[in-house]
Amino acid sequence: MTQQPQLPEPEKVKQTVTQMREVCRQFDSLNFALDELIAQIEADIRNSPLTAYRLGKIQPVSQATESEIGIK
Repeated sequence: MTQQPQLPEPEKVKQTVTQMREVCRQFDSLNFALDELIAQIEADIRNSPLTAYRLGKIQPVSQATESEIGIK
């Protein structure tokens, strides 16, 4: 014959649910912090001179210097 699984005590279930909710809250907090960090890093990348150079928004230093002194 098979044994019926025993149900856990209601107090134990309540403690486990409380702990799981706390873990979920901590994960939510961590995800929020990571989202803020990603946004800061993306802003730094957008404001980077290297990004502007790669997108062709600024001239390379060597070309700017040559054009300023009239070298071709």
